[in-house]
Amino acid sequence: MSLRLLSYNIRYGGRGRVNSLADVIRAASPEVVLLQEATDPRVIEALSRETSLPHWGSRPDYSMGFLSKLPVAHHAWHQPRNSRHHFLELSLEGVECRIFGLHLVAWFSKWTERKRAREIRALLDGIREHQHGFHLIAGDFNALAPGELLEVRRMPRWIRAMIWLSGRDISRETIQLMLDEGYVDAWRRLHPKELGYTFPTWDPHLRLDYVFVPERYIERIAVCEVLCTPQDLIKDASDHAPILVEVR
Repeated sequence: MSLRLLSYNIRYGGRGRVNSLADVIRAASPEVVLLQEATDPRVIEALSRETSLPHWGSRPDYSMGFLSKLPVAHHAWHQPRNSRHHFLELSLEGVECRIFGLHLVAWFSKWTERKRAREIRALLDGIREHQHGFHLIAGDFNALAPGELLEVRRMPRWIRAMIWLSGRDISRETIQLMLDEGYVDAWRRLHPKELGYTFPTWDPHLRLDYVFVPERYIERIAVCEVLCTPQDLIKDASDHAPILVEVR
C-alpha cells in the first residue's frame, strides 16, 4: 500500500482561487493534502467538494488545514509556546504513518531564523513520544537548507536589505536542526543535484517547502516531487509550488 500526500501553501487563505487550487490538487491525485495559510474554512470546504476529498479540517485564522480521501482517525492542532502558528497532527484510518504539518514564521533575517529554530525545537519536543514510530513532518519551513544557493539579486529590495543587515547571508539553523535530530530531507535525498525551488511560482529561486522523515524510514519514500507544471496554472493558484510525496 502507498499513500500520496501533497503539501501546499495556498496563500492568503486561498480566497478567490478555489478553482485554480482545485485544478492543481486534482492533477496530483493525492489521498491527503496538508494545507498552509488555510485560514478560511469556507475555502477549505469548497476545495473538499471540488477535489472529491470528503474529509477536511480548518479553523478560522489557523494556518494549517487538511483534505483527505481516507477517513481520519485523529486530528488535532497544537501550538507550542512561542510559536506563531499551530502545527497539525493527523492520523488516517488504516495508515501506519502519523503526519505532522507545519508553517513556520516567515521573513528572511538572522532574527527570524532563530525564531524558526525555536519553533521547530518546540514541535520536536512536543512530538517526542511519536519519534520512535513511522512519522512524517511536512510544510512551509520558510527556511533554507545548509549549502543551498541564496540568489539575493532576485529578491525584492527590502528583503535584500534585511539580508545585508543579517551579515549578507541567511542562517541555515532550522533545517540543520532537523538534520541533527536524525531526519532526512526527502526531496534532497532523491534529487541530490537539482534545485527544487518552490517559491515564488512566477520566478522560482527559493526552496522553502520540505518533507522530512526519520533516517531509518527514508526507504519508504518512493517519490518526492516539486510540482511546477503547467506553470501558468501553478502560478495563478498560489505563490508556492506544492510538494508531492508517495509513501510506501
